[in-house]
Amino acid sequence: MAWVLSSLKFEVVWCNSSFSSCLVQNRSSSLPSTDHSISLNTRSIYYKIHPLLPLSATTITIFIMHKSSSDSTLGPGGLDLSQAFFRPINNAAPPSPTKRHNKISVIGAGNVGMAIAQTILTQDLTDELVLVDTNSDKLRGEMLDLQHAAAFLPRTKIHASADSSVTAGSDLCIVTAGARQISGESRLNLLQRNLSLFRAIIPPLVRYSPDTTLLIVSNPVDVLTYVAWKLSGFPSNRVIGSGTNLDSSRFRFLIADHLDVNAQDVQAYIVGEHGDSSVALWSSISIGGVPVLSFLENQQIVYEKETLENIHKSVIDSAYEVIKLKGYTSWAIGYSVANLARSFIRNQRKIHPVSVLAKGFYGIDGEVFLSLPAMIGRGGILGVTNVHLNEEETQRLRDSAKTILEVQTQLGI
Repeated sequence: MAWVLSSLKFEVVWCNSSFSSCLVQNRSSSLPSTDHSISLNTRSIYYKIHPLLPLSATTITIFIMHKSSSDSTLGPGGLDLSQAFFRPINNAAPPSPTKRHNKISVIGAGNVGMAIAQTILTQDLTDELVLVDTNSDKLRGEMLDLQHAAAFLPRTKIHASADSSVTAGSDLCIVTAGARQISGESRLNLLQRNLSLFRAIIPPLVRYSPDTTLLIVSNPVDVLTYVAWKLSGFPSNRVIGSGTNLDSSRFRFLIADHLDVNAQDVQAYIVGEHGDSSVALWSSISIGGVPVLSFLENQQIVYEKETLENIHKSVIDSAYEVIKLKGYTSWAIGYSVANLARSFIRNQRKIHPVSVLAKGFYGIDGEVFLSLPAMIGRGGILGVTNVHLNEEETQRLRDSAKTILEVQTQLGI
């Protein structure tokens, strides 16, 4: 959607549902390309130029080019269905102004952090990549190892420091720092060891990058995402947990392997806790657009519920198996988090099952973060998909929320 004012052309990056607040980007050659935060009032806009233009002009008249029906409308009269499919989360805020220069910081240079950094580099997702860790020698070694591959990689500036000030101006801060999970250890058992660490990590990130979005990967991710939200004071849409994005990939892989199809053609979600109380949404699984369970029933093909439960159990046990065999997980979570970073940095508005503030969804009353299918763009969480859950799935999701809330209550956070 574009707004045209004389010879100036602005691309609308984001608008709220009432069009009372919008974010537009200047596409005119007449002025330096920058971002504009504006509020609409009938045919006039009151705008604040950031950061290159004077603030003296306060009211101007514009001509509006409306979206064509092919963009995001369906049905007679261009019925807009976007709000029927997605619901905003509580305590959300408009996105921060976008920039041409992207900067991503990865906090924690362990196996997971470096797998994420390497994947971000090879996929050319950022102009500047920052690594932060308390182990200065290892940190410098990792930085040099990546810098020495400059001839084989997209041009990206790589910095590393034990001082959080190096993260200043980050668009996205990915937090992987934490104690390594021991073989057979529940993710929730990690919490006590990681809680004090977050109290030292999050406040400096907020101080140096007040407009950043936090992407939490450290386990137990749902509770630590809640901790990061509380410590940061950010609106809820700018604090995201990696959640069950990887669990859902494992789920899709196992289903695809079982049916001998490509995993990318399998639509399937794991929601709830990233852990033992996660919920497999069997009722909404489809392959190539065909709902699986409905198809089996219509074709009178008998399947055993135990088979479905075993697949879900394999998803839950996947990380434990990898840890038992190689000592840690790294590559799959690296690709998973880079996938989330891509959706954010490039404003792709893709749907990912990630940990969000779930209050108000599916009868969940408490302030708890757990995974739901959500749209991700430059504003962080842009909305949660209204996926239909049957009664059993809804109850299991509520039980998963209770599991996480009980831990939060025990910790007094």
